[in-house]
Amino acid sequence: MASTDYKDYYAILGVNKNASVEEIKKAFRKLAVKYHPDRNPANQQAEEKFKEISEAYEILSDKEKRQKYDQFGQYWQQANQGSWTSGQSGVDVSGFNFSQYGNFDEFINELLGRFASTSGSTTGGYSYRTTTGRQPEYSDFSGFSDTGGFGAQPPATDRTATLHLTFSEAFRGVQKRFNLGNEVLDVRIPAGAKTGSRVRVRGKGFINPSNQQRGDLYLKIELISHPFFQFEGEHLICEVPITPDEAILGTSIEVPTPDGVVTVRVPSGIRSGQSLRLRGKGWVHPKDGRGDQLVKIVINTPQSITETERELYQKISASRAYDPRSHLKTVSL
Repeated sequence: MASTDYKDYYAILGVNKNASVEEIKKAFRKLAVKYHPDRNPANQQAEEKFKEISEAYEILSDKEKRQKYDQFGQYWQQANQGSWTSGQSGVDVSGFNFSQYGNFDEFINELLGRFASTSGSTTGGYSYRTTTGRQPEYSDFSGFSDTGGFGAQPPATDRTATLHLTFSEAFRGVQKRFNLGNEVLDVRIPAGAKTGSRVRVRGKGFINPSNQQRGDLYLKIELISHPFFQFEGEHLICEVPITPDEAILGTSIEVPTPDGVVTVRVPSGIRSGQSLRLRGKGWVHPKDGRGDQLVKIVINTPQSITETERELYQKISASRAYDPRSHLKTVSL
């Protein structure tokens, strides 16, 4: 990442560097509701802003990532663990002034110049060892983060990266373009991806120095949180509030689904926490078609009512025959 690409995640969320996890979470939720694509259809600027605040929250809500970001700034992704050793002791690179380098490659070249003249040789008591099966390449993955990290050893020559998608992108499928150093890669993500899904891109991993053959690139999917939809196992779930009188008498409500709003009949006598099943309105399953959407009902008691409403509730209370606590009269130790 070049210095001009540096993102101030604290400024993006509007919090200071000493903000607590709860303060960061509160700031993210407020901005996520404001800029979510579902609330700003066809608004590219809002979509980019949503991705930006989601990226900032991902880093600052993770204790380890936040610590690295605070220490290394724009180079936090690359600076995981160094590969320079002196006897049994590692070299601490945290003392370097990273701001003097235009990009991470300049830092690497400077560091290699200090600690090693050639791969595997020693200079001034320090030795540099290469990472087997990995090229000395530090590419800017636009749109996803390389989980290998600086100094990490990937399995064989395969490469693993995390790709963040909105619910809309994952549900419908999307094509993403990435920059892998000198190579531009277009990847089609099929409809129905979820957090934990993996997409394999053959021949786009690291080059094996022994035979010059490339491994594969694995994209691990993570969905950006949605203000309305969530997952419960294989089902797409949501919560919809109703009033006490709607719960008693029954009603019809409008419920958002991935395909749009549908009208749902709520039976009389429903309890808070019960769920209604919308068959075939859930998530896309690549092999099994559509799943179901579960609508969890929450009875929402009004905090303020009119005088007319109060009088009517008092009449109901006075004439009510049902006692929900009658069974408590027989309870004893």
